[in-house]
Amino acid sequence: MARRFRGESHHKVDSKGRVSIPASFRRVLEASDPNWKSGDTPELVIVYGDHRRNYLECYTMEAIEEVDEKIDALPRGSMERKMLQRLFHGQSFPTTVDETGRLVLPAKLRQKINLENEAFFIAAGDTFQIWKTETYEEEELAKTEEWLDELPDDFDPLAFLDKRPED
Repeated sequence: MARRFRGESHHKVDSKGRVSIPASFRRVLEASDPNWKSGDTPELVIVYGDHRRNYLECYTMEAIEEVDEKIDALPRGSMERKMLQRLFHGQSFPTTVDETGRLVLPAKLRQKINLENEAFFIAAGDTFQIWKTETYEEEELAKTEEWLDELPDDFDPLAFLDKRPED
């Protein structure tokens, strides 16, 4: 099982698109990159496609390999495979963390999510997301609050851990 990202943080983005990655995230990227050796910089893949996404999804090399294997298992020429190839192969940006622990986000990716001065990083299991802080607060937190409001006051979220896939 792959290591998991944990936590959230805010980081400044400079005029060249450089942004520091949380140190704990860098450790997961290193551990999840089969080619990484001490002194090297780990690789990752940033998926930016899908017009409904208002964030960048950052995959470890192990996580993107898992996705690639699932895509490869689909029938060649099927619409599902074509769509997923476009998203995960065509609308993605392979990159590395630089020697100072930063990512360089190209202008195209920053424009996609209207990222300017500050980035919000949040863990999502074996991936992490980069958001414009205001967008995350307006969209994602609002959805979560709305969803939580529909649950009974005494609801325990740990109950989800006991759910079975067929439930």
